[in-house]
Amino acid sequence: MIGLTNEHGKITYSEDVVINVVGQSTMQCYGVVGMAAKNTTAGFWELMKVENLGKGVRINYKNYELSIELFVVVEYGTKISEIANSIIQTVRYNVEKYLGLKVSNIKVNIEGVRF
Repeated sequence: MIGLTNEHGKITYSEDVVINVVGQSTMQCYGVVGMAAKNTTAGFWELMKVENLGKGVRINYKNYELSIELFVVVEYGTKISEIANSIIQTVRYNVEKYLGLKVSNIKVNIEGVRF
């Protein structure tokens, strides 16, 4: 469980809730085609549907700070550095605003480009 304590009491979130907020926030960003998950049997990355966005997100909650790692597929012809910056800013903003959790770092892994 991921949680925080403030003057009103204690709030806890399941990992699924945090992962869902992160995944939905990522999909809002321009140039993102989808989330990617590694197919362990074949050893390649596959594009995830909206209901499986969590497979492209890894989170680590330690010392009241959230570390996020994302695996995304981007649209061909877009500037990857701008997409990554947009993802980082959007995810950080949404997690801190809606969940009240402090984000220590966000790592964006571009796993593919889609035409």
